[in-house]
Amino acid sequence: QEPSNKRVRPLARVTSLANLISPVRNGAVRRFGQTIQSFALRSDNKSPGCPQKSCSRSAAPTPPKRRNSILWSEMLDVNMKESLSTKEIKRQEAIYEMSRGEQDLIEDLKLARKAYHDPMLKLSIMSEEELTHIFGDLDSYIPLHEDLLASLGEATKPDGTVEQIGPILVKWLPRLHAYKGYCSNQLAAKALLDQKKQDRRVQDFLQRCLESPFSRKLDLWSFLDIPRSRLVKYPLLLKEILRHTPKDHPDIQILEEAIAIIQGVLSDINLKKGESECQYYIDKLEYLDEKQKDPRIEGSKALLCHGELKNKNGHKLYVFLFQDILVLTRPVTRNERQAYQVYRQPIPVQELLLEDLQDGDVKMGGSFRGAFGNSDKAKNIFRVRFQDPFPGQSHTLQANDVFHKQQWVNCIRTA
Repeated sequence: QEPSNKRVRPLARVTSLANLISPVRNGAVRRFGQTIQSFALRSDNKSPGCPQKSCSRSAAPTPPKRRNSILWSEMLDVNMKESLSTKEIKRQEAIYEMSRGEQDLIEDLKLARKAYHDPMLKLSIMSEEELTHIFGDLDSYIPLHEDLLASLGEATKPDGTVEQIGPILVKWLPRLHAYKGYCSNQLAAKALLDQKKQDRRVQDFLQRCLESPFSRKLDLWSFLDIPRSRLVKYPLLLKEILRHTPKDHPDIQILEEAIAIIQGVLSDINLKKGESECQYYIDKLEYLDEKQKDPRIEGSKALLCHGELKNKNGHKLYVFLFQDILVLTRPVTRNERQAYQVYRQPIPVQELLLEDLQDGDVKMGGSFRGAFGNSDKAKNIFRVRFQDPFPGQSHTLQANDVFHKQQWVNCIRTA
């Protein structure tokens, strides 16, 4: 959710995909190729191989995350309220929510620089190179949103209403393509930030910020993730305005065009982000044997899903399903950084055979049952292997629960 919550009725929550940036925990499946909503990130998630040390300092009571704000209708005098229809009031509320959201975003972007970036640089808590990698070009987006805010201000009449917002949005929304680079770098930025949190000075500084009133109980990553959360919200805001716009209003057709524009922008950003994250994991693969290297891995542009599974011996594997090949790996740590050691031979999708196993189908003796728990039945299991028996490789894998098993099975079938 966006840190700047208003008192306006909350919009429908976007849940097409969960937590793309953070690594998979407890066998959850991460799937790519969908809209930018897919990489919503909770601040308590951790990046690969970067366990956070517990803070010795206890968190002090801080103000709630919500900003204090009033509804647009609460600023109207009685006569004005009576002259507007209920539908028009709701339309103006939605426009006002967009405007307030831009103002809050600008304030938070400035805060990220003033309260976090500059002090850490001045105190040499992190190097300039590290801060640049984590914060990216955050400052450059402030004028972008100030321009929209200024245009909305110019369009606002003395009575506080906005007659037409469509033309402003159609002209401004394409500029959001500027976020491609920032969003593509989020995975690497989060991993570096979590790695730096193991440094006592960084940990202490961030904890002090968390305890300060200005943070509203939000950690640094929440502020860095604000642009993404705002991008996700634009289609919802536009649809809300459209929903309360009369059918004969000149904004109708233009708002529909604006919605198509923002959806196209998000699609482009998501495509670029998917390619970047795919490459991020490819770069972290380690090969024990040259025979494991496959040009289909290096040539991958999409990572369809990835996550933690167990094999029949109870060992944790981290599995990647790239667009053309399935790669099983063992997570390893190299110089405090996560890497993935390729386990056995990767299986090209064209040569892969999937078996959806029912609970208790596999009889593997004590070792299998011991690995998957004390139950008489091995649960949530499926098998992947080469169609050609010559390579002789078969992997019986267990997901964390039936839901995640089904996600894996569906994802592999789709591929």
